[in-house]
Amino acid sequence: MGKQGRKMQAEVLAVLRRSGGPLSAYDVLGELREANPKIAPPTIYRALAALTERGSVHRLESLNAFMACKCDQHANASILSICDDCGSVEESIAPDLLEKVSIIAGKSGFQPVRHVIEVHGVCASCGTGLVPA
Repeated sequence: MGKQGRKMQAEVLAVLRRSGGPLSAYDVLGELREANPKIAPPTIYRALAALTERGSVHRLESLNAFMACKCDQHANASILSICDDCGSVEESIAPDLLEKVSIIAGKSGFQPVRHVIEVHGVCASCGTGLVPA
């Protein structure tokens, strides 16, 4: 990867960190277009792919969006709790849970390559005042 690629990754990561929430690739593109009017979508997708591979960024599969990693344990898969009301995303690490998921999936001969665990619901702030079921 060249100097230009690393620079673009740093810019994409900075946009995601500033956002405070998940962004689509096109949202990131829009943020960067002001300073780089000729930037094309494949450039953003390449940067996001590299950052995701490194663990600096998470792809939220159910939202088709990306967010900056909020923890220092990039080697572990994250459990992403997504609030369906406000859109906030909390990140948790539970290596023992992910190991158990791999073991269960492996019983049928399946070989997990990566884990994506997303939990949708309502965060504590949005859930305040809700009557328990």
